[in-house]
Amino acid sequence: MTGFLLWLRSLAFNVGWYAGTAIIALAGMPILLMPRRAVVAWAQLWIRFCLWWLRLTIGLDHRLCGLENLPAGPVIIASKHQSSWETLAYTLLFPHAATVMKRELVYIPIVGWAMARAGNIAVERGDGAKALRGLVRDAKATIAEGRSILIFPEGTRVAVGAERPYQVGTAALYRQLGVPVVPVALNSGLFWGRRRFVKRPGQIVVEVLPAIPPGLDRETFMTTLRARIEGGTERLIADANDRERTRNNAVDIDLADA
Repeated sequence: MTGFLLWLRSLAFNVGWYAGTAIIALAGMPILLMPRRAVVAWAQLWIRFCLWWLRLTIGLDHRLCGLENLPAGPVIIASKHQSSWETLAYTLLFPHAATVMKRELVYIPIVGWAMARAGNIAVERGDGAKALRGLVRDAKATIAEGRSILIFPEGTRVAVGAERPYQVGTAALYRQLGVPVVPVALNSGLFWGRRRFVKRPGQIVVEVLPAIPPGLDRETFMTTLRARIEGGTERLIADANDRERTRNNAVDIDLADA
């Protein structure tokens, strides 16, 4: 597929995404006054539209595997973060989890208000110990409700191949909540890159990895968490690149035989 065609498809996706989002948001504003369950259902409707439009315009789908590694009951889901894609899709893939997010997102009209009403956890970045105490307090309340916590340990999107330190918030939740931490790897950045307008066709793979039981010391926990997330992500990226090379070789052979 040529670069120009990818650009056109990405333009079509963005136009439809923003237009559809505006229509769904405006039509659903009264739902903000309803219970959390209704707000979550409204958000899931919007996300299903976005993912359907992504498949139609870009040819980008996804697959979730490893769900057998997700324990019963509330857990901390700690995921790699490469793309805006997972900020959309995870509300469907992990529907009962409260996402730890930047507080400034809450101030986005309608969409941000819905994030707050859906029971997510907003954290003021750069607020140090105060923000950490607030995170732990809200997370404890969420776990008490029987819901899981979803956190991105790096704190922001990280491009494929780049490195960023894991933040202290995940370790604080692990120590204070006493529930398993479930690492999650993905390869979304190959297809929907950080700050990239052009999206690429293919299949994003999200893999739930074996849980880390409570009780480890901080250093052991953080080392284990990073090794599992980064190792799983590297494997998924390598697998996707191998499939792309195989596909391209097959196309080259077909063209040579034509």
